[in-house]
Amino acid sequence: MASLKIKKGDTVKVIAGKDKDKEGKVLAVNAADNTVIVEGVNMITKHMKPSQANQNGGIIQKEAPIDASNVMYLYKGKATRVGFKMDGDKKVRFAKTTGDVID
Repeated sequence: MASLKIKKGDTVKVIAGKDKDKEGKVLAVNAADNTVIVEGVNMITKHMKPSQANQNGGIIQKEAPIDASNVMYLYKGKATRVGFKMDGDKKVRFAKTTGDVID
């Protein structure tokens, strides 16, 4: 299985769907389903029953997963594709627009 090019904590831009052109930080990545959860993007309404953690219950807003193909990594404020290359004996991500190593 190929590794995802987006990681938790990355800043991404949504390039497709109802939230197109929104930007946010990646909160979670699910490699098995090829989905990501982005802060403030793809908000859904969820009805919660009262529980130990949430005493009142009620209606809450939360982020839902979106497909990883619908987001692009933001590097210095611009959306870019991400590639992998070997830096010595270590595999690193790099921005395809500039060739700079991301991490």
